[in-house]
Amino acid sequence: MDDDTFWTLIEDCRQRTPDPDERVAWLCGRLARGSEPEIVGFQICLERALTPTNTWDLWAAADRIMGWNSDDSFFYFRLWLVGLGRDAFERVTRDPDALAELPDVRRLVGRDPGDWDEEEWLVWEELDYVAGQAFSRVTGRTEEDFYAVVEARGGEDPESADPVGEQWDGRDDEQAKRRLPRLSGLFPGPR
Repeated sequence: MDDDTFWTLIEDCRQRTPDPDERVAWLCGRLARGSEPEIVGFQICLERALTPTNTWDLWAAADRIMGWNSDDSFFYFRLWLVGLGRDAFERVTRDPDALAELPDVRRLVGRDPGDWDEEEWLVWEELDYVAGQAFSRVTGRTEEDFYAVVEARGGEDPESADPVGEQWDGRDDEQAKRRLPRLSGLFPGPR
């Protein structure tokens, strides 16, 4: 699978439904109709797509919006970014402050994260499991077998590396106003 095919699948599932669970089910079904190399290729493309999102600037942006961040929540946020589709993904990856333009982000403005519904959180953890589930369905082998095949084909765990760039605190108003002016305007002060 090449990057264009990967992004076409992401866009197709995004167009079908806004519901993340339905999107995962559709992707899993679509991948399960393909070959083992296509399924493994999807995971490798996903991992490659995630690489440029592992930055301290995006970490700070996620932290600013959600009021906190952890290694896991940041990884799930990065998966959510993929689910936006290629155009929005690339725009936000180049300029994390562009998150301020997204409807999913704007609907959270002025609301306490404790009041957000589960589907409003800017995370999509399940995307990381869809290819492994399709692999198990097609081959009858385990997800552990899947990750061994992915690694053998050159895949790398996109969750394990530290973010790149200068580390800074997205909850620091002074830094955030300078580095993320639009997001800071929408999500002021420590949350």
